[in-house]
Amino acid sequence: MAAKLSGSGGGKYAVEANSEINVTPFVDVMLVLLIIFMVAAPLASVTVKVQLPAAVAKPGTNPPKPIYISIQPNGNLFIGDFHTDLASLGDDLRKNLGGKRNPTKERIFIRADTDVLYGDFMGVMNMLQDNGFYSVALVGEDKKGGGGKRG
Repeated sequence: MAAKLSGSGGGKYAVEANSEINVTPFVDVMLVLLIIFMVAAPLASVTVKVQLPAAVAKPGTNPPKPIYISIQPNGNLFIGDFHTDLASLGDDLRKNLGGKRNPTKERIFIRADTDVLYGDFMGVMNMLQDNGFYSVALVGEDKKGGGGKRG
């Protein structure tokens, strides 16, 4: 018995390009996975009955509303949305706190534009310390993939 290796014509041993995708193995694997998950899902649930004790802890209080000081490039200062100046910053902060919170323990968040002069920023920091606000945090923008503007 011999095979025809060259020449024209079809036949039993003709090699042709098969452009069809055979999805039968894929369907078989998916059905097996479906059966495995159908069997395993009920086993994953907790069937042990436990009577849990009631919680007696008091719910925690909400943290106080944060206080933001914003510094614009032209030197304007804002406490939240309220415009202020450097000379009255301490008094305006105390008014904003309303006397209910301890100024020495209060955290102040400073937001400053990238173009703010260092002297303006340090003036605000010094005024905060002079008025007893020692807990200061700086707010920055979280950017993915690197730092801010370089000049």
